[in-house]
Formats: sequence, C-alpha cells, structure tokens
Amino acid sequence: MKHSRSHWCLPAALALLFLVHVPGGFAADYEAKPADPYFLKLNPRRAPLPGPLILQAGDRLAIIGDSITEQKMYSRIIETYLTACTPELKITARQFGWSGETAEGFVHRMTNDCLRFNPTVATLGYGMNDHRYRPYDTENLQWYLDEYSAIAHCLQDTGARVVLGSPGCVGRVPHWVKPSSEAFTVDELNVNLCALRDGDIQLAKAMRTPFADVFWTMYQAGFAGQTRYGTNFAIAGKDGVHPGWAGHLVMAYAFLRAMGLDGNLGTFTVDLATQTATATGGGHDVTGIQSNQLTVVSTRYPFCAGGATNLDDSLRAGTTLVPFFQNLSRLQLVVKNARAPQYYVIWQSATNSYTNTYTAAQLAAGINLAADYAENPFSEAFRRVDQAVAAKQAYETVQIKQFFHSPEARADMAKVVETTEAQRAPLAQAIADAMVPVRHTLWFQAVPDPQNPGAH
Repeated sequence: MKHSRSHWCLPAALALLFLVHVPGGFAADYEAKPADPYFLKLNPRRAPLPGPLILQAGDRLAIIGDSITEQKMYSRIIETYLTACTPELKITARQFGWSGETAEGFVHRMTNDCLRFNPTVATLGYGMNDHRYRPYDTENLQWYLDEYSAIAHCLQDTGARVVLGSPGCVGRVPHWVKPSSEAFTVDELNVNLCALRDGDIQLAKAMRTPFADVFWTMYQAGFAGQTRYGTNFAIAGKDGVHPGWAGHLVMAYAFLRAMGLDGNLGTFTVDLATQTATATGGGHDVTGIQSNQLTVVSTRYPFCAGGATNLDDSLRAGTTLVPFFQNLSRLQLVVKNARAPQYYVIWQSATNSYTNTYTAAQLAAGINLAADYAENPFSEAFRRVDQAVAAKQAYETVQIKQFFHSPEARADMAKVVETTEAQRAPLAQAIADAMVPVRHTLWFQAVPDPQNPGAH
C-alpha cells in the first residue's frame, strides 16, 4: 500500500531551520560538549529530556529499523529488559529490521509487514541509510523527514505511541561506499547524521512524541570508550556502521530512557540489629532473615550485563559508557545497624555464590546490586530469557523477509500469516516460560577486625 504524504510532510522552510552544522545556520540551544578535537565539527541541538512512562500494561511493541535493527541486538536488549525488568507490564515485542532499508522503504511495506499486528507502541530507528553515506545536503534532509514523518503519522493514526529514534553515528567511512571524485571524511558523515538527528528532534516536538537520542548518546560513548580503552574501541562497530554489543547496549539505553522507564527495580532494607527486612518496588518477597542471612524470592530480575569492561563487543563495556545501571537497573540494598567496619556481602543462589566487600557506611547509604555484581543469582535465569528472546526475534526476520514477501504470500497472505504465527507462538511462549521465580540469599559476614574481634 502506498501512503499519501500530503498532510505528513514538513514544509521545506521548516527543514531549513535544521541547518545548525553549516555556516549561516540559525542559533539554537546546543548540547554541551568537551573541548576536544573529536567534537570539533559537531554542534548538536539540545535534545529533550526523557518524559513520563509511555508504556502501558499489555503493550505490543514494534521495533522498526534497518540492518542495525536486523542485527537483533539492541532490539533483543530492549525486549529482554522489558520482559525481565518490568514483568508487571506484560509487554510483547516484534522486531521488523530490514537490511539496507530507508524510511521510505518501510513506508511501502509497513501495512503488509507491521500494521497487521496492531502495535500499540513503536520504536523507529532510521537515518543511517537515509544519509546516503555522503556529506550533508538540504534536499536529502527534507526527503528523509518527509518519509520519517509518514511512518510516524501512520503509526499514530492507528493509535500507536511512537518513540522517534535518531540515526546512530559512524566510526569510519564504510567499505561499501564507492570512491568518488570528491572524497569525504568520517567527520562529514557524522555532520550529516547529526543534521538528521537535529531534524528528528524538531519532528518529535511537532508530533508530541518521545525522542531517542541515539546519535549523540553513541557519539559521546564512543569518545569515552576510546579515551578509556584505546583508539581501537569501535562504538559503531568494526565496519564503522554496525555496532557490537557495547554500541547496541548504548542504543537500547537511548530507546529505553525515551520510553520514560525509571529503572527502580526494588530495594531490600535490612536491619542487622533486629534481624528484620523489607522489600519494596514489587516483584520481591522476603521469606526470612536469620543470622544475618536474608532470603528473597523474586519475579522481577535486574538487567544482567556480562563480559569484559573494555571490549566493544561486550554488554558490560556498554554499561561503563552510559549510566545504564543508575538510570535503568537499580536493585538497591540498604543495611542498617551494621556493627563491624566492613562486611562481605555474599549473594547466593542454589548453585553459586558471589562476594563483594563493603564498609558499614556504604551499606547504610545503599548499594546497587545490579551494578556491582556482574554475575549474580539472576544471571542464569536472565540468560534463559534472553536466549528465548533471541530465538523468537530470529524467526521474526524469517517470517517477515521470507514468508511475507514470498509467492505463497502473494497468492494467499492470510494463510501465510496464520501458518507463520503458529510457528512463532511457541517461541513467544518460551519467553514467558523462562521467567521463573528466583530464590536468592544475601549473607552479611563481618570482615575480621583485629582491633575489635567481637564485632559482627
């Protein structure tokens, strides 16, 4: 179905307001940036702050985009997060990534591929192919905004809430860009992508929809990664465009924040003097405390990001470059009336235990268990959920790209939908089945103090 854009296009005069990267651009409220040559060519407009939660119980989330979405990495992080960390919302998701696609491409397939599933919320991730891997030009920006607004308006017309995402950044001129008589640099590509990002801000404001600042979040994270871990750290991936796990974690962070999630996953408060404890935040039941050992059964998981902290293909590395745990995964522990100066906090499951050391003052102030324990009693269960999400999303690529655009679909689309949905259903059920309660124990053991051996 071809959609009319007569009431969707932004006027060309409005598009001219987005020229903030070239001489003569209008003054605007710009993002703060470090005084480093890495940022010299960019002058991005200030993005709106995340607003209130837009998600509702039972939402059907469509994750829409190009080959970066089809990598099924940031989409997988988003779905796994919503499943494990916000189980009370009971959100289901589908990913609709298509390699090489522009916003215009999705306009032509969105009814056939996406709208038939009646999404109630959607994330949009276009701009990378739309910038055409070349320096900025006004006409291309206008074309992109026209097509992007067409997608967003069509989704809104069906009642879906839209999270408008900007393109990411590039780390190098990709190998598939054909040489031309006018060579250009990675800085020029990022100036173009940043212009599209600034246009997205204005589009999101005009449409009253949340904005996910993928570009600027990734660009700053890339600088932080190279500063901390060396110049080979590639936030945008080894080919300069398709990120590894660190970059996708940063992308997911931008989208989840734009959804208005507050990251409060619960607080365990323990009083060692009275041997009492409470759990707040929902999804956690204290089953007992005795001899400094607290036992909890949880149906809400923290986000578990493992891997090395310094590799661009590691989830854990991504969490060091954005405040992921601070803003999206806070499982707090507060311990009162701890008499010893220091404690081992031993976090146990049925098969494993994990130990960190904290002062009594740190415990009284509160620690974030999700951030401090890369491996923890939830890790195994979390991985099972994530693997189930990965299997389902892998099938969704096959369902959409192969079956929905096959000769059989052209002959009898309803039958193809029915058949493929029957194949997808057990994969979706496997995600729900993987979300099992986790029983875990926090044991507070005093670190021996030669000056006060009786403290506990």
